[in-house]
Amino acid sequence: MKKLVVLTGAGISAESGIKTFRDMGGLWEEYDIEQVASPQGWENNMELVLDFYNQRRKQLLECKPNAAHYKLAELEKDFDVQIITQNVDDLHKRAGSKNITHLHGELLKSVSTGDSSLVYNIKGWELKKGDLCEKGFQLRPFIVWFGEAVPMMDKAMKLTQQADIFAVVGTSLNVYPAAGLLNYVKPQVPIFLVDPNEVNCWRKVTYIKEKASVGVSVLAEMLQQSTN
Repeated sequence: MKKLVVLTGAGISAESGIKTFRDMGGLWEEYDIEQVASPQGWENNMELVLDFYNQRRKQLLECKPNAAHYKLAELEKDFDVQIITQNVDDLHKRAGSKNITHLHGELLKSVSTGDSSLVYNIKGWELKKGDLCEKGFQLRPFIVWFGEAVPMMDKAMKLTQQADIFAVVGTSLNVYPAAGLLNYVKPQVPIFLVDPNEVNCWRKVTYIKEKASVGVSVLAEMLQQSTN
């Protein structure tokens, strides 16, 4: 069974109603991102950061996976599908994908500020000041903030190096280090790029210029034809 590695970004979740940071009307227009997505922001105003992610979490719980999420999960029948996602939502999991690497953390989890090995599922949508880990440290969102290391990057690079097929869905390839994964795709491996917008890609790719819900179905047909 061929290994299909798929890098997904905000574009796949946007169709489920989740706001992106970069698009018109996105979160960067509403918030100074340094205030809500950086260690300094957390230090300066913990309540603002907690509220920001509480609202994101509340919104996520009202959203559902879309056709692109489900189609990627379906492809597990014919391929060893490995999802590497820049998204912090759980829509891939809810759609049925089994192998998911979250580069930027998970919105529905919290982590101890005193011991990063202590990670907890959040019940409901609220994380509050005074919510503590078992060692007595405040819990923070389990999110990789700007300026922080990306702990899952090594795993993502290894998966990418093992890919027989590599696909990019719904990402502008502007966010590093995730965009740099393309450098780890072996030269002979086909790369597919699903996005309705022009994407500045330095590798030879097969473009599928559609939104994710349509484009992933097109991708699936192309892959299944190539294996027949």
